[in-house]
Amino acid sequence: MSDQDRSFLVVGAGHGGKAMAAHLARRGFRVRLFNRTIEHIAAIREYGGINLSEPNGRDYFGPLELVTADMGEALEGVDVVMVVIPANGHRDVARWCAPHLRDKQVVVLNPGRTGGALEFRHVLAQESCTADVAVAEAQTFLFASRSMGPADAKIFRVKNSVPLAALPATRTQEVLEVLQPAYSQFIPAPNVLHTSMDNIGAIFHPALTLLNAGRIESTHGDYQFYTEGVTPSVARVLENLDRERVTVAAALGIRAITVLEWLESAYSSTGSNLYEAIQNNPGYVGIQAPRTLNHRYVFEDVPMSLVPLVYLGEYLGVATVSMESMIHLASVIHGTDYRRRGRSIEQMGLADLSVREIAHYVETGEKPLRGR
Repeated sequence: MSDQDRSFLVVGAGHGGKAMAAHLARRGFRVRLFNRTIEHIAAIREYGGINLSEPNGRDYFGPLELVTADMGEALEGVDVVMVVIPANGHRDVARWCAPHLRDKQVVVLNPGRTGGALEFRHVLAQESCTADVAVAEAQTFLFASRSMGPADAKIFRVKNSVPLAALPATRTQEVLEVLQPAYSQFIPAPNVLHTSMDNIGAIFHPALTLLNAGRIESTHGDYQFYTEGVTPSVARVLENLDRERVTVAAALGIRAITVLEWLESAYSSTGSNLYEAIQNNPGYVGIQAPRTLNHRYVFEDVPMSLVPLVYLGEYLGVATVSMESMIHLASVIHGTDYRRRGRSIEQMGLADLSVREIAHYVETGEKPLRGR
């Protein structure tokens, strides 16, 4: 198989999914697009693809070979499944995929948020999926992108590098080799604990949205989310959230990257503190704030990023007071118990495992046999 013969299924037709599908297609790969709501992709199907504006200022057209709401049809014969949806949909996607997955297919969560690959693999096991499938997760989404219309997308910036790990870690290199012709920016992470603990969206997205709640509601998001939404005080809250994340990771035996280190790695942006590093990042210029508080930065990142970090903190004896405050604030604003709805230790398949057993599982895919 030549590199260009490799076929991709992009699951999700939101900001990221449309951009990734168009980007792959305009570069000559065979691409299919799945979305559970057919009305949402009707214009793309009728048009035959997606118009894409890239950071170089040029516009392209990405032709798609199939646009569908039928997962069985979408998965037939594809090599790589790029899941680009809010993480609270990962469990459903795993259930939809389970009967149709075939040996040698690769599934990549873009990104997994906190524990995405762990949950996806756990659901496949619950659904008795026996296909030899490699499941991996990216630490963050490769693009800063937005949907610009029914069949239009824009990429503001492509990150320099994005760590990726498979579950188990022994399959990471296999996944990278499959993805290399399309995205050389993916680099190996030691395992999915690293990609999950290095979930920078957990730090940026909920707090920036919640701490700017009044501004979002009064302006309907008419301001730049990062460059204007991050003030020195907001940046200090982000720094405190980041310390808690790094501490939870350390309890798992993981040295997590700090947000300052990540900004330099992903965007080549530096500063003497977090406020300066964010303001110095040209990749954030032009990105508007959410128009409403009913946004994935809250309904995805709180239950699928912050909540599992808090559960892991409790499991490991680490205090996460600032994270708990953000979860409580989001729950009050949305009238939703996000802690109850969030990704739990059980849903990640880690219940009753020691730190050593968790480490062994993410490396080898093997759990201890108990009660037999």
